[in-house]
Amino acid sequence: MMGGQDIDQIALRLVSLVPPGMVDAHKDLRANFRDILAQGLRHLELVTREEFDVQTQVLARTRARVEALEKRVAELEAAVSSRGV
Repeated sequence: MMGGQDIDQIALRLVSLVPPGMVDAHKDLRANFRDILAQGLRHLELVTREEFDVQTQVLARTRARVEALEKRVAELEAAVSSRGV
């Protein structure tokens, strides 16, 4: 997820695009850009990398469990059908 430094860097890039004649406004613009970017990112409902990694691990374990259960069901079905039931 983006941190304060990342937002500051983007704000600085945006301020660098402002015409040189508006040098006095750079400080205010930087603060405004930073606030707008931070507010926009909060509304995106992003998860942290740690949360994403945890959910990836949960999914991998769940997938392995489902595959094991599918194999077990197939074995049981084969056993039942071999008995002629």
